[in-house]
Amino acid sequence: MIAVVVVRDGALPLGAEETINEAVGRVLLVGSGTEQAAVELNGATAEVIAWEAGAFRPGAWAGALTDELREEDVILLPASADGRDLAPRLALALGRALHAGAIKVDRSGATLLRGGGLTLLEVDFVGPVVATLVPGSRGTDARSDHGAKVRTISPQVPNVFDADSLGLLPADPATMELSDATRIVAGGAGLGSPEMMDLLGQVATALGCATGATRVVTDAGWAPFARQIGTTGQVVDPDLYIAVGISGAVQHVSGIGQPKDVVSINLDPSAPMMLMADLALVTDAVALVTVLAERLGVPDNSERG
Repeated sequence: MIAVVVVRDGALPLGAEETINEAVGRVLLVGSGTEQAAVELNGATAEVIAWEAGAFRPGAWAGALTDELREEDVILLPASADGRDLAPRLALALGRALHAGAIKVDRSGATLLRGGGLTLLEVDFVGPVVATLVPGSRGTDARSDHGAKVRTISPQVPNVFDADSLGLLPADPATMELSDATRIVAGGAGLGSPEMMDLLGQVATALGCATGATRVVTDAGWAPFARQIGTTGQVVDPDLYIAVGISGAVQHVSGIGQPKDVVSINLDPSAPMMLMADLALVTDAVALVTVLAERLGVPDNSERG
């Protein structure tokens, strides 16, 4: 079992380290800046293989890696944008099944998210497979030096047609997948009205953050289900998580992954979300969002409750 992680200019994608943990500490890094990434990554306790392959070419890489990966029973990639591009190409090149959107993987099978995250599907592997792991679904161990020696490879790249990358455009924070977001502002019942939830979304966009919500908010119709974070919604793993008017029920907290920084705004200083926050602001969420909107120049388009 091995993880395959695409590296761009030394940067690891969302979910990289938990994918390595799930793959029992073995990883193949491919892309640009793999040597830097190998030094900084966590969880690679068994083996690190690095291929400095340059710009992203999923079709060519899949063909080039077949010899290196053919004997691996399970090949696991993070379900980041690049991982989702490379995984099906690897599966095709190796002639094996692809199981996408897993929240748990071992050598014998996987648990897959289906039905927009409402259904869990248990599958048993029949033969070798390729799978993708949803970022934020497994978590990581405490950071430490991985200690594994880095082995470099330079496989022969086949002359195949592949898409040319003309540039990498940043995703629109207002519409991007929450699982891909590195910064999230989420609203809860403490906002008090759909108008305030809408204003929070505008504030989040102005800050360059994606907008999330609790189940209470989506059940009330203040935000679409696609924005719901938690065990019955989206599983995320951002660097920054700002919880606005969220008490921190376990069903919600279990879906936020392991953010590097958590900010919580709530009137109740003893709320679970406040206790787990790196920065806890004891204040009225409605008042704070209103002031932020004014400071950021967000237009007042509706009456606020």
